[in-house]
Amino acid sequence: MPTVHSLKPVKVLPGNVLRYSFAERLMHWAAALSYIYLMLSGLAFWTPWMWWVAMMLGGGPVARAVHPWMGLFFTASVIYMYRMWLPDMRITKTDLEWKKTVGAYVRNEEEEMHPVQAIRGFDRFAPVDRFNLGQKYFFWVMFWGALALFVSGMVLWFTDYLPPTMGWLRLLAIIVHPIAFLFTLGGFIIHVYMGTAMVRGGFSSVIRGEVSESWARYHHRLWYDRVMQEAEAKK
Repeated sequence: MPTVHSLKPVKVLPGNVLRYSFAERLMHWAAALSYIYLMLSGLAFWTPWMWWVAMMLGGGPVARAVHPWMGLFFTASVIYMYRMWLPDMRITKTDLEWKKTVGAYVRNEEEEMHPVQAIRGFDRFAPVDRFNLGQKYFFWVMFWGALALFVSGMVLWFTDYLPPTMGWLRLLAIIVHPIAFLFTLGGFIIHVYMGTAMVRGGFSSVIRGEVSESWARYHHRLWYDRVMQEAEAKK
């Protein structure tokens, strides 16, 4: 299947490229902040050892009342990101080629090979489009995890309305909800680490929206080349 990319125009600034629009950044932070609240309040509900966290969120009754509504907000933001990023999140043959060198990527070996030119993708390293395979995996983990949390959470929210013959559904939700949370928590921790400590410039890109041309060329050469070609065609 041919790769389908987002058709939204990308603004190219002098020396910089607009990587994330305002709407993308807004939804990213809406999902991130709501997930952090759900993570903290959920841990407080899960074990008495973490109940002190609920005190920081206004107390147990407040956290219990806000948690499901925040879950709806988080789910809505994830679905909105799905609509925005689906064309860029499809896994391609190029991603599978890049996967073969993911070990070198984690060890930053390509930085040692090309410290000045800021070019990734030549020789042994496959080029990367707007999102690399790891980012795409994280996106799908969070998307399906959010849906699993939403469905199981709705069952737990309205469990009193279930007929006695459907008691098994509540038990299933009790099992699915923490499992989905643990999967998303693992992805969240890796995502935060990669975006703040490992990939320099990644965190600032979701704050300002812009990245330097050298950063774009180095980390996402296929996307950068396409953006520059589109900008050149408009001249």
